[in-house]
Amino acid sequence: MTHMGFLKKFKRFNPFESSLGVLGFFLVALCFIGCFFFFDYRAVSRGLRTRALPGSLAWLGSEVSPLSSPALPSSETVVDGLPEFLAEGGDGCNVFDGDWVWDESYPLYQSQNCSLLDVGFRCSENGRPDSFYTKWRWQPKHCNLPRFDAKVMLEKLRNRRVVFVGDSIGRNQWESFLCILSSAVSNKSSIYEVNGSPITKHTGFLVFKFKDFNCTIEYYRAPFLVVQGRPPPGAPKNVKMTLRVDQMDWSSKQWRGADVMVFNTGHWWNYEKTIRGGCYFQKGKKVKMDMSVNDAYKRSLKTLLDWVASHVNMRETQVFFRTYAPVHFRGGDWKNGGSCHLETLPDLSSLPVSPETWPHMKASIDVLSGKSNNSQAMKLDLLNVTVMTYPRKDGHASVYYQALGLGPAPLHRQDCSHWCLPGVPDSWNELLYALFLKRESMHMRNSTEPSAAQV
Repeated sequence: MTHMGFLKKFKRFNPFESSLGVLGFFLVALCFIGCFFFFDYRAVSRGLRTRALPGSLAWLGSEVSPLSSPALPSSETVVDGLPEFLAEGGDGCNVFDGDWVWDESYPLYQSQNCSLLDVGFRCSENGRPDSFYTKWRWQPKHCNLPRFDAKVMLEKLRNRRVVFVGDSIGRNQWESFLCILSSAVSNKSSIYEVNGSPITKHTGFLVFKFKDFNCTIEYYRAPFLVVQGRPPPGAPKNVKMTLRVDQMDWSSKQWRGADVMVFNTGHWWNYEKTIRGGCYFQKGKKVKMDMSVNDAYKRSLKTLLDWVASHVNMRETQVFFRTYAPVHFRGGDWKNGGSCHLETLPDLSSLPVSPETWPHMKASIDVLSGKSNNSQAMKLDLLNVTVMTYPRKDGHASVYYQALGLGPAPLHRQDCSHWCLPGVPDSWNELLYALFLKRESMHMRNSTEPSAAQV
């Protein structure tokens, strides 16, 4: 190109037109990005929610419903028009049929203010950058739950024992319960482990005492609930251990006499944790080589119910069984690269969820319904958290289960089974709290009603 040609093109060049085009593109892009983030936050904060029902798991913000108010979130946990669960109008309300709703007044506590937590559950302190997972509250469709009032619960538990028995997910719930209760105690030194054991290292059980209330909140590790031990004489060589499906765990003697019992099992009832490792099932003195994991699980639940019927005074003790809490590994499982670290919101899928998805939940319900003629079993409270917990893929520890100084865990070693605290297990405990108070209120109601002989 000649110098004259270059000068002619330079004269025709209008810098203002070019600048306006670039500026316009920049402004449009900025507005688009800004609207995206604005919509995302406002959608969450205006109460959009995932429906944790077998029929659907979907955003419900566009539906006309008493639960989809356009108002900004507040500490108000009462939905107008719905009865209170603790009142007579709440009798018969299925508290496990509901939605996850955004609530700015949550969480119930902060992990940095609770010394009763394993490092592995302190996700925010371990570097997790978001906190959305702490802001979801469970709202039943047909009644309002009471907010967990730690002061009320501590008074109710004065001079009482609460026992949690189960696997590490049960421990997750137990530590949540401890932290909620401790939030109402100003003198933290009045809460201590009776044997001086630290929260992170123990030999099977921990007993924390709330001195001012003379109550203990106890945890016993029994991942199968039944005895796991050496095989009987004459067992096949490939049998390295057995689960005695007709005998409760050795620690069961220590559970007796508790005022509240919370059982769970399920995460260890799989092929990997049992048969593949040489752990088979034993009934009496015989190893049942052909017994499936699911059948063994059902038999163990029957053993639990039989133990409760023979060793627990149900007039004085309230017994809960919490169902299986789903895991959320994507692209693999715990040992081959499964992940959940990018999940920051509950599942928005609208696909139906079949109960067959969780054999452990179906098994536990089958066993309990099969024992429906047993008055003891009828009084056992089922904390059926499986379906409601399914959408909460955002609540796991993922890579944030190591102390902050160690940094996030490797991406191929994620924890998509255990839960960050505060988080999802707090909602399980709010249900436990509501069912506990419901039983107390019904007892008071029955004691004040005149009997037929008095009328």
